[in-house]
Parts: sequence; C-alpha cells; structure tokens
Amino acid sequence: MSTPPACPECTMHDIIGHADRWECATCGHEWPRVTVAATEGPRIVKDAHGTVLADGDTVVLIKDLKLRGSSGVIKGGTKAKNIRLVDGDHEIDCKIDGTPIGLKAEFVKKA
Repeated sequence: MSTPPACPECTMHDIIGHADRWECATCGHEWPRVTVAATEGPRIVKDAHGTVLADGDTVVLIKDLKLRGSSGVIKGGTKAKNIRLVDGDHEIDCKIDGTPIGLKAEFVKKA
C-alpha cells in the first residue's frame, strides 16, 4: 500500500485516503490520487528506414563508421548478425569480426 503524501496546501501528514482522492484532515484540502502508470511495454527500436528491430536480427551498416578510440573504420555494407537491443547511448550491441561493438539504430538497416 502506498504511503499518503503530505498535503500540498498545509504540508501536514494527517491525510485521509479515499478511493479516488486524498483529503487533508487538518485543512480539508482535497486532491486526486496519482496512480503510478504501468510501464509502457518493451522499448521499440527502429532502423534508419523505420523498420522495427528485435533481438537476434541481422543488420547492415548504411555508412562508414569510425571506431571510437582507434583509427579503424567499419565500412558501409558490413553485416552484424544476432544483434542484442540494449538501453543506453547505443541501442544495439553486436559483434563485427569478433569485436564487440555498440551501434546506434540510425546507422543500420535490417537485412
């Protein structure tokens, strides 16, 4: 069960909980209960062309990408098989030529 919030008017903690609202027993102020919304479901990741990606898909790079921290480049047209969708600054984790790499979905298309 949730802990009643303090009254927004008088900041007292003497709160009465009703089914659809909170009521302050001290000053009589009433305000609606704010329910915590359920999570919106799984995050949808789309490639450069708007196709929805899923774990295990194969993607192809649409442009040359420089590797951060080295002088290497991954050429456009390179395939990444068995991708994994993750949260963070890069949406895709994969291996290209045995090297683990994080990619942004805007630079790939579904193969």
